[in-house]
Amino acid sequence: MKCDLLDNCMICPRKCGVNRNKKELGFCGQTGKITAAKAYLHAWEEPCISGKNGSGTVFFSGCNLQCVFCQNRQIATGEVSKEITKERLSEIFLELQDKKASNINLVTPTHFVPLIIPAIERARNEGLKIPVVYNSSGYELAETLKSLEGLIDIYLPDCKYYSDEIAIRYSNAPNYFNIAIAAIDEMLRQVGEPLFEIKRSTEDKKTEGGETSDSLNDKTISASLYNELMEDCEDDYLGPLMKKGVIIRHLVLPGQINDSKNVVERLLERYRDKVYLSIMNQFTPFGDLSKYPELKNKVEESDYEDLIDFAIDNGIENGFFQGEGTDMASFIPAFDYKGL
Repeated sequence: MKCDLLDNCMICPRKCGVNRNKKELGFCGQTGKITAAKAYLHAWEEPCISGKNGSGTVFFSGCNLQCVFCQNRQIATGEVSKEITKERLSEIFLELQDKKASNINLVTPTHFVPLIIPAIERARNEGLKIPVVYNSSGYELAETLKSLEGLIDIYLPDCKYYSDEIAIRYSNAPNYFNIAIAAIDEMLRQVGEPLFEIKRSTEDKKTEGGETSDSLNDKTISASLYNELMEDCEDDYLGPLMKKGVIIRHLVLPGQINDSKNVVERLLERYRDKVYLSIMNQFTPFGDLSKYPELKNKVEESDYEDLIDFAIDNGIENGFFQGEGTDMASFIPAFDYKGL
């Protein structure tokens, strides 16, 4: 995918057709230059993404979805935005690796894909070895994702809505669910089923195969063994890191438990244990929600527990659930251009 595709930008489902190289702005609000808000070691992703050292996260500015409840609205709207070159972006990747990042985590990268590709290629040629994570809203074109084949190791998409009515109300994104499913199909085709790599363990525990956790160091393991290790060791375990695979995130919204159940049910029917499903309760009312009074409350604990029970009843095997306290604004990083 070449940067001249930004002359007539059709790289996301919006298909705005604007000339971003001439500073025309489409739905994402971004030109043909990369902009970002922060690059640092992020500790609050899923355990197999953040690991002990943190995920080497680059928060890009702009967004092709623009959810009304976005907690990162400062960067989604481009309010916080610093221009960087492709060359600088590749340097940032290598600097994060030098800081012992678990991976490179590209947050909201969709609208910059043609510019990110050469940055990854350059960094790989100069010694980037850790996995690259594509962390997006799920509102993607499969055709655009195909241009990333061989460059992305882990896909971390959202699957936000099942109902078209809700998708249009909160994100102006008609046909969101079908578009996201087509994108996830392509992601899974590229990276395959989950694989993990154990770098370090804290205890010498026996596994089902008779090996000890220490003897598994520096080995690649399956999802089933990863689940067993995490269940046995719980919070003590420093944990394997994901090496390849797809983790689908679903953020539960207040009052939309039935839509969440539809999302979970259909994801489990389609993918079962080929992916991980991360069910999140961290919704925090943010910004001006005067037109959306139903979003002024937090998610009821009983609703979240009901959804988890529903997922278990529907046979979830590979999943991440959140505990209390994750619906706090303190989990939102300061977008202060650090690391850029």
